Amino acid sequence: MGVEIERKFLVTSDRWRDLAPGALYRQGYIPTQPGRTVRVRVAGDQAFITIKGASEGIARSEFEYPIPIEDANELLDSLCASPLIEKYRRKIDISGLTWEVDEFLGENQGLVIAEVELESADQAIDHPDWIGEDVSHDARYYNSNLVNHPFSRW
Repeated sequence: MGVEIERKFLVTSDRWRDLAPGALYRQGYIPTQPGRTVRVRVAGDQAFITIKGASEGIARSEFEYPIPIEDANELLDSLCASPLIEKYRRKIDISGLTWEVDEFLGENQGLVIAEVELESADQAIDHPDWIGEDVSHDARYYNSNLVNHPFSRW
């Protein structure tokens, strides 16, 4: 079984902007029962479907599979809840970890979050100087929640 162990942080400055190029992501969520998410994502010229289980701390089961981009676009346009999540993602390698910085667009414009995937929940990490508050346990910042409760309406 795949397991995702991830921490999320707010970003406090723009010092990350020139560290890596950004790729446009478009993603949506197919409505499911609480504790489960089905995500469809187009990232550049690739597409994926991802199934995630309920969070247990900062870990949860995750299964991700590539799908044809045409299928992903059809799913996004016909089965996913609105609004879709649109964002630019930059992948920045620092101290052996890859930080994914998401700059949200549309109804979530103004929100910038950095995520880092870990090997274990208690793994020590060096924070870049542009990392702020840890929001890993704050469900408002889950992408799946930003569909129903966009940042612009907080």
